[in-house]
Amino acid sequence: MDAVTKPGLQRKRLFQAPLHARHKQFSAPLSPELKKSRGFNAIPLRKGDTVRVMRGDRKGIEGKVGKVDYKRYRITVDGVTREKVDGTAIPVLIHPSKVMIINLNLDDKWRRDLLDRKKRKAKGEAREKPREAAEKKPKAEKTKKPRVRKKTAEAEEEPEKKKTRRRARKKTEKEEEEKETEGE
Repeated sequence: MDAVTKPGLQRKRLFQAPLHARHKQFSAPLSPELKKSRGFNAIPLRKGDTVRVMRGDRKGIEGKVGKVDYKRYRITVDGVTREKVDGTAIPVLIHPSKVMIINLNLDDKWRRDLLDRKKRKAKGEAREKPREAAEKKPKAEKTKKPRVRKKTAEAEEEPEKKKTRRRARKKTEKEEEEKETEGE
């Protein structure tokens, strides 16, 4: 896909993006300690990650990600709230690029696998092949299906004549001997 330079088209693609593409855009940078230990710079945010707010009025506040809103491209962080006029506290929505991940939520096995893949990719290691793929059975030969010819307008008017095509097969020596014996 070509890079789009028109701001209007960039916004259109951003707000009409499917969920799998939005997930990738939810990446946040890792803290320097995590970068060193993991070997990569950023990863998409998940509920349960511990983050530090890096921009805005609430800069420096740390907390766990409470909610991830893919539709509005925002997250909520526990402890980052504002008071309404009547005194109730509501969570402040923050863009994921404005936070830094301090601690990862590793409850999900798919996320652990993702981190392992990213680490291997950062090191430049080749992808491991599963044993099943290495010990594949040879594929059976496919049989060709007979081609079906389309009927022309003339052929539809005339009654169908059976056209038989027979290929002469080579007779084996045994069959030739049997034929000679029958004739005698």
